[in-house]
Amino acid sequence: MKTKKIVDLTLPINNQMSGVSITPARILDVDGWNATTLNLYSHCGTHMDAPLHFGVTPQTIDQLPTERLISVAWIVNLTHLKPKEQILVSHLESITNDFEAGQSIILHTGWSKKLGTSSYRDDLPRISAELANWLGEKKVNILGVEPPSVADVNNIDEVTEIHQILMKHDIIIVEGLCNLEQITAPKITLLALPLKVEGGDGAPSRVLALQN
Repeated sequence: MKTKKIVDLTLPINNQMSGVSITPARILDVDGWNATTLNLYSHCGTHMDAPLHFGVTPQTIDQLPTERLISVAWIVNLTHLKPKEQILVSHLESITNDFEAGQSIILHTGWSKKLGTSSYRDDLPRISAELANWLGEKKVNILGVEPPSVADVNNIDEVTEIHQILMKHDIIIVEGLCNLEQITAPKITLLALPLKVEGGDGAPSRVLALQN
């Protein structure tokens, strides 16, 4: 049986990450075991948004159907994009003829390489309203991106509009991906598994790509 190549698309959670505090709770030499206390912002690192995040519907992260968390996903190479550039429908020409409703799309911008710099948050390439509506018309299952958001986090009107368009079209949003350069196939099996936080507006997620 041919073994699938597995690529971990998940950023490691650590104390250098915004919204994260990891502190000792127990120490082996004192308490008999090691344990830590994790204080995590619900949208830190690699994470998934729930519709509750922008009030589109009351659906929470633990209510997302589990069958939607594993899907076929197309990888779109957008590493040529400039900082702050809007991503348009025309940028997805490579998959337009082959994409099928219910599949997912991952946008490879190389942006994860900027993690730890101000550009990572402030200069990210972002989804245009045109593209957000097109993704809805195509019935995309999951949209995955490398930046920490699908829209300009410094523009509340834009970030609200884009999230709401995507969520109204029932598209699951995954942000903060990495290691996309390790994928060599145009299409993979995507596993995007959020922490099952009851009533959560979002949650850190473990995201894997399975490539034949």
